[in-house]
Amino acid sequence: MSDLPLLGAGNSSHYGASDRSSDSPTLPQEYDEQNRQVVEKRLLRKLDLRVAFLILMCIMSNMDRANAAAARLRGFEEELGMTGNQFNTVMSIFYVGYLLTQTPSNMFLSRMTKPSLYLSNCMAICGAITLFIGGAQTYHAILVLRFMLGFVEAAFFPGAIFLLSRWYKPNELGFRTAVLSCGSSISNAFSALTASGILVSLDGTLGFTGWRWLFFVEGALTIVVAVSAIWILPDFPSSPSDWLSPDELTVAKGRMEEEVAVKNEHKGWSGLYEALTDWRVWWLGAAHIMIDASLSFRIFFPTLSATMGYNSTTTLLLCAPPWIFGTATLFLVTRHSDATGDRFWHTAGPLFIAIVGFMMAICTMNAGVRYLSLFLMAQAPVAHVVSLTWVMNTFSQSRSKCAAAIALINAMSSLGYMSSSYFWPSRWGPSYANSCALCILTSAMSIVMLWVFRKHLSRCNEAAEAEEKALGLLKGFRYLL
Repeated sequence: MSDLPLLGAGNSSHYGASDRSSDSPTLPQEYDEQNRQVVEKRLLRKLDLRVAFLILMCIMSNMDRANAAAARLRGFEEELGMTGNQFNTVMSIFYVGYLLTQTPSNMFLSRMTKPSLYLSNCMAICGAITLFIGGAQTYHAILVLRFMLGFVEAAFFPGAIFLLSRWYKPNELGFRTAVLSCGSSISNAFSALTASGILVSLDGTLGFTGWRWLFFVEGALTIVVAVSAIWILPDFPSSPSDWLSPDELTVAKGRMEEEVAVKNEHKGWSGLYEALTDWRVWWLGAAHIMIDASLSFRIFFPTLSATMGYNSTTTLLLCAPPWIFGTATLFLVTRHSDATGDRFWHTAGPLFIAIVGFMMAICTMNAGVRYLSLFLMAQAPVAHVVSLTWVMNTFSQSRSKCAAAIALINAMSSLGYMSSSYFWPSRWGPSYANSCALCILTSAMSIVMLWVFRKHLSRCNEAAEAEEKALGLLKGFRYLL
């Protein structure tokens, strides 16, 4: 039962919380329940406003990552002399760098006192690399720069997720993670709109083609956003803060002490060792490889939209509505997941809907049906968000292990994108039936793996309940299912 600490995990009955033992960390006596609720609401309101800036950072991060797909429609491959699978390699190489950096970056971040400075600087470097991509003259230069972009950008998303886990309780994390991740969906929608405007209006300006201006403009915007974030992003609750009052800072620290098994926390890199030796991390990592492989269509969304036969501007404009709809669904599903305390069905449901979309795309080339299939496919990223929240909930009892687990699982999931970048070769177009079939297979495999994981956690909860009854202990931590 070493992986079932009996420390209370919060105030919501959905999360297995209850009275804590007398030696558990608590807030000072002067914070009675009514005063605490008032201060806590004030704290969350201020925190949410600052964390909201992460959405803008996420939008820019995803635009820097995915703008090559839009550039492909306006001469990116032709001008750089790409042939065969070289474009797929350009997309894939990003995730090689992404894979290498995530875990050490998050472990480094967990030991810092100024994550705002670290995340902002990493993002500014990403913006500079994007500018250089716009000026690249050869295929090999693009490869090197895309690798470097992934290497640096790997610090942002897992770092942002870990930053959220240091401020919010388990029953608050799902929605906030969704809010952060909606930046990805918004980026998918509006980067296409932005790209369509830049590619057409700036083409030929100062002697540069439209696709180069796309990288120049988006790289410059990323740097502006990154510099602004230095003064906006919050640091950890344990760090001094001039935007919180003393009582709000006390409540912020107390909330996290109630959620984390502080006594079991060790110094150094023990959290990484614990994560590496926990089979559940590897199992969830493998499941996320399958999930992210099934999400490979996101990278090639403009290509899928182009199969309906419209010109490049219309094709990019048609990319927006499915992602706007997907963003709305993301909010609804994650809010309901937090309210019910369920994670598995809120992960499997969107994947089932996406499978239907892939099947529709396989069966017909009718433009209307294929466009409807894009709306259904755009539900799949909801599963990634909910499952990532499930990871944070599962390993929430140790801060350092949680940081390592998030980074390791997110890094492993990059393998899914690396391999699935080759799911969409041009020779399989325009139907891309084989590509959709591979996405169906990986979606189904991830559902099965998460179902097995859910059964394991259910048995752990039953064993914990039996032990508490036998020893007369108070109700303690429960895993979310």
